[in-house]
Amino acid sequence: MNKANERIVTLKAPAQFKKRYGEWAVITGASDGIGKEMAILLAACGINLVLVARRRAVLTALSDELTARYLVKTLVIDADFSDPTSAASINTATTQLNVGLMIASAGFGTIGAFLDMPIERELNMLDVNCRAVLEMSAHFGRRFVQQRRGGIILISSLVAWQGVPLSANYAATKAYVQTLGEGLHAELKPLGVNVLVSAPGPIQTGFAARANMQMGSALKPDAVAHETLNALGRMTTVRPGFLTKFLDASLSLLPRSGRIWAMGKVMKGMAKS
Repeated sequence: MNKANERIVTLKAPAQFKKRYGEWAVITGASDGIGKEMAILLAACGINLVLVARRRAVLTALSDELTARYLVKTLVIDADFSDPTSAASINTATTQLNVGLMIASAGFGTIGAFLDMPIERELNMLDVNCRAVLEMSAHFGRRFVQQRRGGIILISSLVAWQGVPLSANYAATKAYVQTLGEGLHAELKPLGVNVLVSAPGPIQTGFAARANMQMGSALKPDAVAHETLNALGRMTTVRPGFLTKFLDASLSLLPRSGRIWAMGKVMKGMAKS
């Protein structure tokens, strides 16, 4: 695991960020990728962290690293969101904490012909990518509205704006997250709560291995995390990184049927033989 102190990048106006979003942040999917990098950035701002993921040993190592480096408090929760009771258990565990930020970074995907995928795994994806995001957003959204301050970050994807052959269910889950976040942004902003959707392109994370994908040029998760956190409160959707912006602009020139065809070609190339 890369040490947090080997690549310290701070957010813009970290003191103001902590003042706006409070003492504690809840991060799901904190053991790897974007979630882990957001944990490092927030710890550097002095924000205490609730670290949530499936792998407790990895979370504990990250917790030890962040508490030693930044002197923040942490709470480690091992949870698998394919279990429908996981979100409720996290809500219960954080009731007494002054949480002002919730980041739903946990998620996974599959790649391959839809009819060849085990339906149990695809249903688990719905629980992790959609159901848990919905439950966490509802719970913390209510808390933040009562506080008249707070922030919610949801992780969408570049695939959210069209159907994607060979990754049909994953793209559909991200379309759900994208639409949910856009609606919540409009609803909750007048109530003092900032909602942001981050829609990156391909990222160098453990996601690719779990989805059985080959990644060529891909975004670094620390850059995605940095741009995403800095966009909170400033926009509805952020497309972090030049690669994401380039791919999004290229796809936007095509009709929807063309985008579906193009994404199918991309997924075919990313699938392992």
